[in-house]
Amino acid sequence: MKVAEDESECLSAFFSRNSYLSGRYDEGASFSQLNAHLSSLPGGADANRLFYLALPPTVYHHVSANIGTYCMSSKGWTRVIVEKPFGHDLRSSQELSLHLASLFKEEQIYRIDHYLGKEMVQNLMVLRFGNRLFGPIWNRSSVAAVVLTFKEPFGTQGRGGYFDDFGIIRDVMQNHLLQMLSLVAMEKPASTSSDDVRDEKVKVLKCVAPVIMSDVVLGQYVGDHQGQGPATLGYLDDPTVPKGSCTPTFATAVLYALNERKAEVRLQFTDVPGDIFAERCVRNELVVRVQPDEAIYLKMTTKKPGDLKLPDAYERLLLDVFCGSQMHFVRSDELREAWRIFTPLLHHIEGHKTPPIPYTYGSRGPPEADELVQRVGFSYGGTYKWVKPHSACL
Repeated sequence: MKVAEDESECLSAFFSRNSYLSGRYDEGASFSQLNAHLSSLPGGADANRLFYLALPPTVYHHVSANIGTYCMSSKGWTRVIVEKPFGHDLRSSQELSLHLASLFKEEQIYRIDHYLGKEMVQNLMVLRFGNRLFGPIWNRSSVAAVVLTFKEPFGTQGRGGYFDDFGIIRDVMQNHLLQMLSLVAMEKPASTSSDDVRDEKVKVLKCVAPVIMSDVVLGQYVGDHQGQGPATLGYLDDPTVPKGSCTPTFATAVLYALNERKAEVRLQFTDVPGDIFAERCVRNELVVRVQPDEAIYLKMTTKKPGDLKLPDAYERLLLDVFCGSQMHFVRSDELREAWRIFTPLLHHIEGHKTPPIPYTYGSRGPPEADELVQRVGFSYGGTYKWVKPHSACL
């Protein structure tokens, strides 16, 4: 746990308020006992109650049903946080949503996606709608392509058993990246109220057609024989990964336009008309980096020539739950549209056992991915490389 030296007393005070109760997920008597314990605490049965389901998805039905039957607050609010995965495909997601809807109102359900709590993701709305600069150019006439990327500098490293059940599309693209896409592409909401913002996000997702296989490149990393340590091992070398697995660890998908621990939104603008600099101008790009080293930077053509502690994404989102704000949580119709986009592709990949293209550990992925994004209009140019700020020696 990340705790500063001057926070140790606060941590001790927090832990002094914690208690533990043992029970079974599927046993009503256990939840009746939990309710009795909660009622014995300050505030009793009238206190607000927040349940965080950081649990295996297989027990969501039992736990939520027992909470609804035995553990609702008498007078205060009751809220339930649900961790992803929100189902395995459109059908299973719908089943879970219908089950939760039979027990709780939508305003009581908080489907948490920690990416929506990141500083730069939350900054997207302010950046877009709080700056007049972007209004006239944030449209299809000026933006040639939108590329969202997510990269991690390590392999599964013993987590393959979990990852192999989901793959990169379910684990990242259907949730984190679609959330970022909707914030980039949505129209200006009527207000910053939770429903107004989520209404606009849903409108974006409803306009996206399901992804087809011809607009996808799948990859699976193999060991780098010239590397060291974990870099020499491929995905199939992880002992927790089933032998011969076709689960992709890399995916590029086009939804006009969506792509693959680094995450950023990159807007590439069209070429400057009438280039008078001997075709040395490259396209302008606005990059919003979510992790690592959160930043916003604009790539432009030119002549050659303090610290702030940001709260963790989960800290922000938990505070939102206490305050009753659902703006940064996934609504049921939003979740349904996200699964609608990717479910046909997932069923095709799994039904046909589509083999992923091997690519070297630590590389940018298969060359076919670059060919795909170029085919739909993205043009890579220039020699710019990201430099971590404040790292230069004086």
